[in-house]
Amino acid sequence: MESQKKFTPTFSFELFPPQSEQGIENLRLTRKKLVRLNPKYFSVTFGAGGSTREHTLETVLEMQSEGYVVAPHISCIGSTKQKIHAILEKYQEAGIQQLVALRGDMPSGMARAGEFRYASELVAYIREAFGQIFHIEVAAYPEYHPQARSAQADLENFKRKIDAGADSAITQYFYNADAYFHFIDSCESMGISVPVVPGIMPINKFSQLVRFSDTCGAEIPRWIRKKLEGFGDDSASIHAFGLDVVTEMCERLLKEGAPGLHFYTMNRANLTSRIWSRLGI
Repeated sequence: MESQKKFTPTFSFELFPPQSEQGIENLRLTRKKLVRLNPKYFSVTFGAGGSTREHTLETVLEMQSEGYVVAPHISCIGSTKQKIHAILEKYQEAGIQQLVALRGDMPSGMARAGEFRYASELVAYIREAFGQIFHIEVAAYPEYHPQARSAQADLENFKRKIDAGADSAITQYFYNADAYFHFIDSCESMGISVPVVPGIMPINKFSQLVRFSDTCGAEIPRWIRKKLEGFGDDSASIHAFGLDVVTEMCERLLKEGAPGLHFYTMNRANLTSRIWSRLGI
């Protein structure tokens, strides 16, 4: 963890682009609440399989015009260099200075990956086409990517992204701080020294959390899973327990040198704000 302690902690929030008028209004209210917490930036997701990519651009440009610091996600699988270049030009013209570069999911019905197969190729292309205009974040997986052949292969893939020109990373969410610390130690042994910010998922609904975790490979420790199962439909108890668990983990992460926190807000301000308040950020 020594490499991480030299960085000034940064705090940020992730949002996703809504697809309905009500969702758009709800997101506007959410970000107005969250901006009061003075995050370094908001990231905006690119949409699973390309399902919300146009909405991403609209959301990012609207937020940028309102004075928010925005880091749009850009995923490359199933896309072309021409399309990626066109989006990045729009972001450059709008004054966007930070990106989250991801491989992304294969669009429904598409059999081939397109011109990019891996996030490292996307990072290399952005650097080739735009130089140092953008600060590039990439994804990291303390519990390893669910499609990785092995833990070592996943670490090597992460290193390729850094070597291609990534400036920093955000992790998939986790509930086992030791997984993060071990991952950072493994990165240091490979000469990786960029800031790797832990991704934090507040616990809202147990069924939703299980579905997300099964999809992305994030482990819910057995004791947490059993405790949440025991609450049934008692959302108040789920929230109270989740706030305790996540806050305690965040406190340990920061105390032991994590270079900030990145909250997966799910377009809700309440739980993230309460954790923020408890941490005294």
